[in-house]
Amino acid sequence: MSQKLAGKVAVITGGNSGIGFATAKLFAKEGANVTITGRNEATIKSATAEIGQGAIGFVSDVSDINSIEPVYKKVESTFGKIDVLIVNAGIVMISPLENFTEEMFDTISDINYKGVFFTVQKALPYLNDGASIVVTSSTVANKGIAGGAAYLSSKAAERALVRAFAAELVSKNIRVNALSPGSIDTPIFEKAGWATEQIDEINTFFATVTPMKRAGTVEEMAKGFLFLASDDSSYMTGGDLILDGGFSNL
Repeated sequence: MSQKLAGKVAVITGGNSGIGFATAKLFAKEGANVTITGRNEATIKSATAEIGQGAIGFVSDVSDINSIEPVYKKVESTFGKIDVLIVNAGIVMISPLENFTEEMFDTISDINYKGVFFTVQKALPYLNDGASIVVTSSTVANKGIAGGAAYLSSKAAERALVRAFAAELVSKNIRVNALSPGSIDTPIFEKAGWATEQIDEINTFFATVTPMKRAGTVEEMAKGFLFLASDDSSYMTGGDLILDGGFSNL
């Protein structure tokens, strides 16, 4: 490995599965001191064991503002101030408009919108000069998909936050960017409680409309996060790295 993150302190929310987990593994191999968070203690333990390299993990729910800052305090006491913050925790919730409840709306907003806002805000006292923040958005933030009003708008909100955060933090020498995946082979739909038939249907849809005719891999996304986290992207802030097999542009 090139050790692009040698000695850096990296925090990855939602790092116990899927894209976040793959990113945590790559960052550790690239020399970072890695901390992951998630809502499931068992998967955090198994993930940190597989990541190795001294990685640590904490149970934290980004929808609960009070659970965010304690993680940063523990990271600082263990590794020091944070150089890379990957704001990756998120959920998918798709349902016909007439069936969408206020509880469902609040859940997706609390995690995908409010959770992102306060994950970044609470991190500010714990960030090193020159830190890089990357928010996981989605290529569907600019699309219209039936049943996806709340989810798509939450991802569009994340993209707007990235622009605003970047504008505000550039004077502090902190870069903020988004990474927008397309259809990626992860367990996110299973975790959302979708039936196998629903998952097969949406995977078939995206395979049909994606020019590359396949889902992306979590390893491909991790490489994108490494680019945005490292000095390779030193002249990029407020931007959006789109890794979607051509879905949004072709």
